[in-house]
Amino acid sequence: MSSERFIYLPLGGAGEIGMNAYVYGYGKPDEERLILVDLGVAFPDMDGTPGVDLILPDIKWLEERKNRLEAVFITHAHEDHIGAVGHLYERLGAPIYARPFTANLARGKLAEYGIAEKAVRIAGTWPETVKTGPFTVGFVPISHSIPESAGLAIDTPAGRVIHTGDFKLDETPIVGEAFDPDLWADVAKDGVKAMICDSTNVFSPHAGRSEVSVGPEIIKMVADASGMVVATTFASNVARVKTLADAGVAAGRSICLLGRAMRRMVEASIETGVLKDFPTVIPPEDVNSMPRENVMLLVTGSQGERRAASAQLANGKYMGITLKEGDTFLFSSKTIPGNEKGVIRIINMFSEKGVDVVDENSGGHYHVSGHANRPDLERMQEIVNPQVVIPMHGEHRHLREHVKLSQSKGRASILAVNGMMIDLSGNAPKVAEYIETGRTYLDGSVQIGALDGIVRDRIRMALNGHVMVNVIIDEEDQPLGDAWVEIMGLAETGRSRAPLQDVLEEDLSQFLGRANAKTLRDDVRLEKELRTLTRKSTQSEIGKKPEVTVVISRLSA
Repeated sequence: MSSERFIYLPLGGAGEIGMNAYVYGYGKPDEERLILVDLGVAFPDMDGTPGVDLILPDIKWLEERKNRLEAVFITHAHEDHIGAVGHLYERLGAPIYARPFTANLARGKLAEYGIAEKAVRIAGTWPETVKTGPFTVGFVPISHSIPESAGLAIDTPAGRVIHTGDFKLDETPIVGEAFDPDLWADVAKDGVKAMICDSTNVFSPHAGRSEVSVGPEIIKMVADASGMVVATTFASNVARVKTLADAGVAAGRSICLLGRAMRRMVEASIETGVLKDFPTVIPPEDVNSMPRENVMLLVTGSQGERRAASAQLANGKYMGITLKEGDTFLFSSKTIPGNEKGVIRIINMFSEKGVDVVDENSGGHYHVSGHANRPDLERMQEIVNPQVVIPMHGEHRHLREHVKLSQSKGRASILAVNGMMIDLSGNAPKVAEYIETGRTYLDGSVQIGALDGIVRDRIRMALNGHVMVNVIIDEEDQPLGDAWVEIMGLAETGRSRAPLQDVLEEDLSQFLGRANAKTLRDDVRLEKELRTLTRKSTQSEIGKKPEVTVVISRLSA
């Protein structure tokens, strides 16, 4: 029996959608050589992570073993797969392998941190492979909603694993490679130990539609529209961006790109040869000098992001451009669960301006998903015919359903969430150990731990308000004057009809006047008493128990 083992360990992306980071290892237990597949981000929300800029995977486990990390492989350039490379590269230091389009964007992210572009190495496609340590890895082209997506064929002495990445079975994708079932069958012909597989759309019962099916619907909609037409989609969906631009040109409209991400994706696609024959675009400053019916804007912000071009236009103006009654705004995208409020807010703001909004609920087919639906997952299993299916890229409910689907087809399957190390060495997968995993927040320019308490305190202040209590104690351990307070995020007047600030200062000063010498000498005890009284008095006045900061200043003798 071999003393080596072949392991799979998700650090992000298994049990959630986003923040993808998957470790593979081969070697003696606790001595395995390692590779990392993808290094992505998740996005914050105001309810759970207020003020946070990005959510990164917790790579502490991997960082502690970075001397065993051979390389990082990026399957495609969506932010949930590539977004953390700049933020975390220096903590890992391993070379990054990617296809040309993905590498172009990865190098841009690293450049923001002063990291040389040689850190990213261009990989060819199957049958070309990258040999690193005990691993031989090949990029196998597959269709998705961004150019040059790839699954990975990962070989070790223990056998071959297929990591699908995000995918759909689209044989007419407009931009990028079509799904080639013969290629995938050839990759799998000598046997596949395990397929680690996208689970996003496992609950969608109908086979996925091709990107090419969207074009005629959009062309008709744009041709029938009056006034200015504005369309938003995921900037990374270059095929859709081209479809929208071509529809605008067919309707006699000039195209203008608004939003940094939209321009960057089109530029990267042209630079790497992915995108050809894209219409000439006009600068934003030319838009207002043209008849509205002769212009089409392609803008960022399909998920209601507050700072994106869509939200700016809804708020009133963006780069001097305003929308008016009779204009049309198209959401050529699906709203990701959790983003509904932001999207609905924008739709209502456009409605108030008299702008007609067309979206996924408008009856037309203006969007198709970039992920495989349930019948497509079944077909992929038939093509690859793996011994084991391990679902990834999905919430827990998606992973569980995907396990059931695989088992119903007679295949072994195991539900592995973040931190669950799976031993793939034998004929059946088994849990080897559990690793502590979590999240890291990019908060401004600083990375903080999810359990550090910083965001928790921010939430508590947002929910409860804040009171700052200031007290001066003289050389003889006696109060010097009265206490004074500053309030934030609280009603100014409460039950007594007097200003809350006055009520608190009066209650605190009375307490100081009757406090015994032992309390006044003990800062810890005094702070606790002042905090408790402040919360109690505020609760009595306005029904809230605020967060309280007590500052005790002592004069030296």
